[in-house]
Formats: sequence, structure tokens, C-alpha cells
Amino acid sequence: MKRMIAIVSLLLVLTGVLSACGSDSKSAQAEEKVTVKIGLLKNVTHAPGFIAFKKGYLQDGFGPNVTIEVTAFDNGSDFSTALATNQIDLGYVGPGPAINQYLKSKNIRVISGSNNGGAVLIAGKEAGIHSVSDLKGKTVSIPTKGSTNEISLRLLLQQAGLQVTTNTSGVQLITRNPADTLVAMRQKEIDATLIPEPWGTQMVEEGSGVVLVDWDKIPPNDGNYPLTILMASDKFLKEHRELAKKAINANLEGINFIQDHPTEAYSLISDELKELSGKGMDTELIKAALDHLNLTQAVDLAVIKTMAKVSFDAGYIKGIKEDGLDLSEFIDLSLLDEVNKENK
Repeated sequence: MKRMIAIVSLLLVLTGVLSACGSDSKSAQAEEKVTVKIGLLKNVTHAPGFIAFKKGYLQDGFGPNVTIEVTAFDNGSDFSTALATNQIDLGYVGPGPAINQYLKSKNIRVISGSNNGGAVLIAGKEAGIHSVSDLKGKTVSIPTKGSTNEISLRLLLQQAGLQVTTNTSGVQLITRNPADTLVAMRQKEIDATLIPEPWGTQMVEEGSGVVLVDWDKIPPNDGNYPLTILMASDKFLKEHRELAKKAINANLEGINFIQDHPTEAYSLISDELKELSGKGMDTELIKAALDHLNLTQAVDLAVIKTMAKVSFDAGYIKGIKEDGLDLSEFIDLSLLDEVNKENK
């Protein structure tokens, strides 16, 4: 009997030791230092992300054991490549280049919306352009090939019965980043541009351009299309799902702050732009940009599919047939749903 009691006692001791080890293991895991690499474009249309940084929503959500590294990108193609190759973990980008990259690598996902619309078609003030049809034989700039802005432009041209060509029989496209586009418009190097705000407003205010198609008439869906989305790599989602949810929540907090405190938001956005690009922006221009977009977490799959079809027809999506444009897993809003339920 004494021997049986001794054995039971020994087992209880061992169980306590193992339990303590398990507890220590969980504690160590909880205290693990993590670096999260986040990508941003130097555009006002990424404003919710800017606010999430400036107000500390991201860092507060991630906690003290997480170090945030920010990389600023000039275009969505470079961002999407970096995300797919795990150079960054998550961040903000336009759907055009993200779609193209996803169909190549299938290892990046949309986890939330951030901003719909916010781009305008501007014509040179003295270019003699009064409608989209007048763009025939003209040169139009876009920020980068395969961008969301190019998709919208191609849809506008289709509606007017025009094609993208390399001669004057149609419309010739060139790429210029927004700052260089401003200079190109002043120097009449280009006839028109489809460009994110506030660059269009700036051209109008300085007298070099006029609005040809306003933001709420830009296709697809009359301006109500995703221009900025929050994305993450599959690797990050697998390893740090809870941190991805914190990023989604920080994005929502950024949206809410801009809507509730717009004046303070303008200054914070300018400050973040200065950190990313070395130059801030006049707050009136930032206000004009935010007035020309719809901040939202929503992502419309039908609109995304329309954009993918345009990219495919333009030759940016290679190696698959049209019936292979499967975007059913490109958008994963399961984490967003969880965040919204937790916030209720």
C-alpha cells in the first residue's frame, strides 16, 4: 500500500513538472520577439495605413514584442513582388498588380478593403480634349503598367470604342510616377493622365489640367471599385494569424479616425508622406483627395473579377487561359469577419 502511495505521489510530481514546462513553453512563445515587415505606397489613397502608423494603432495592437519595419514602394508591381517573395509580410496596394501577382504565385491574399475610388482622368488644359473619344491619337500617362489606374483607363477607352495602340490610330500609353506626371502635364509632354488624387486636383488648381472624368464616374462601378486593399502573404497568415487580425483592426481604426477627426488626420497623413518620400503635402490637397474616395473595409469580388479580365486582355496575365482566371481564394475575408464580430 505504501509503495502504491509512493508511486502515485511520484506521478503527481512528474505531472506538475510537465505542466510547468508546458506553461513555460507557452510563456516563452508569448514573449517571442517578432519583426513584421509592412509595405506602403507613397500615395494619399493609403491614408488609413498612414493613420494606423501615426496614431500607434498598429504598434499598440501588435504589442511590445513586435518590431515594425516599413518599406515604401513607388508602385504596386514592386510591392506585389516583394509580398510574394516574403520580403514584406503585409501592406497596402492596388488590386491591379496584386491580381497579376496572385495568378502567378497564388501565395498572397486580400484580407481587407481600405479605400474605394480616388482616381480621376485629367486632360491638358490646352490639349483640345473634351471627351474620352477625343483621346484618339493622344498620349495618356498612367503610374505604372498593369496598375489599377491602367485598368480603369482601358475600360473608359473600351466604352468610347478606342484601343491602346503604339501609333495615332488609338491611344498611346506611357508610364510616369505621379510627381513626374505633374511635370509632364506642365510641359505638355502628355495630353492626359488617369491618376490617383490629389495629383489631379493639383493639376486643376495650378491651371495645367482639367477634369475629363471625375472620380465617381471612373470604371469599374462608377468609382466604387477597390483602389487600395490590405494584403498579406500566405506565410504570414499561417504563422501569425492573430497579428494579421490586429493589422485589420488597425486599418479600421485608421478609417474611423479619418472620418471622425478629418482635420487632425490631414496633418498626420502629410507627416507620414514626408517620412516615406521626404516631402509632405499641403493639407488642402489631402482634403481634396479624401473627398474623392470612399474609405471602406468592403471588397467586391465581382469588381475584382472585372479588373482581372481587363488585365488578361491587356496581356499582363500570362501562362493561363481565360477560364483559368480563378480568384475564388484571392480574397480571404475570414479574418475581417472575426475582427468585426469581436468588435461588436
